[in-house]
Amino acid sequence: MTMEQTKSYHRALTIAGSDSGGGAGIQADLKTFSALGCYGMSVLTALTAQNTKKVVAIFEVDPTFVDQQINAVLDDLGADAIKIGMLHDPRVIEIVAENIKKRSISNVVLDPVMVAQSGDKLIKNEAIKALTEQLFPLSRIITPNLPEAEELLNRDINGADQMEQAARDLLEWGPESVLLKGGHGSEQKSRDCLVQRQSPDEEVSIEWMEAEYIETNNTHGTGCTLSSAIAAYLARGGTLQQAVASAKHYITGAIHAGSTYKIGEGSGPLHHFYQFWNGHTLNNQ
Repeated sequence: MTMEQTKSYHRALTIAGSDSGGGAGIQADLKTFSALGCYGMSVLTALTAQNTKKVVAIFEVDPTFVDQQINAVLDDLGADAIKIGMLHDPRVIEIVAENIKKRSISNVVLDPVMVAQSGDKLIKNEAIKALTEQLFPLSRIITPNLPEAEELLNRDINGADQMEQAARDLLEWGPESVLLKGGHGSEQKSRDCLVQRQSPDEEVSIEWMEAEYIETNNTHGTGCTLSSAIAAYLARGGTLQQAVASAKHYITGAIHAGSTYKIGEGSGPLHHFYQFWNGHTLNNQ
C-alpha cells in the first residue's frame, strides 16, 4: 500500500431533500461539507421543484429507496457525522432512526426543517410527532429557528428569557443539546441560544452566541448551511461547542460574501466557497 492510500477523509453524510435551485437542501449541504474539508455523501428523501421565490412541487422518495441509499453509503463508506434535514414522512423518519441506532452513530445534527424560506410547508403534520419522538433522542444537537420552535412547542417565543426557556424545554425531548436560532436580535446582532446537557441529573449549560447581523435578502439555505457546518466540524473531530462556534463564524462569512450578489428574483443563496473565491471572477484557464 502506498503512502497516499493510507490517508482518510473526514466523512459527512446529509440525509435531506434536494433543492433544484441549488441554495438549500442537499445542494447547500454538499457545498458546505466541501468548503469545510469533508468528503460529502448524500441520501435524498425528497425532490423539490423550487427556485428563489417558491417551492413549485415536492416529489417524495419511496421510503424503501431511502433505506437502500443509507445502507449503500454506510455499509461501504461510513460516516463521521450525519446531518439530517427535510424528512417529510413518518416512515422515512422511522427508517433513518433505525439505521442510526443500528450503527450507534453519535454525531447526529438534526435541522427540523418544516417551512421553506418562501413560506411553503415541507413536512406532513403527522411527521412532526415522529420527528420529536424518534430522532430528537438520537441527536447530538438540534438546530430549530424561532418559527420551528414555536411550531414544536405550540406557543409564541419573544425575547431572550423566552428563547432560553424554549431551548430548555426542547432539551427535555431528548437531544444532547439545542441551538435555538434567534435571527436578528438587538443592537444589530444575530443571537442564538446554545443549551447543552452536562450530566444525567439534568444539569445544563447555557451560552449565547452572537454574530454581526447582515442586512441582505440572500438568506436562502442559512439553516441547512449552519447545521451542515456543525456536522462538518464534528466530523473533523471538534467538540460540540467548538463545532457550533466555528459554524457560526463560517455562516456569517458566507452570508456577508453572498450579500453582494444578485441571482434570482426572490431570496438568494449564500456564498459557500467565499474562503477560496473571495468574490473574484475566476480566470478561464
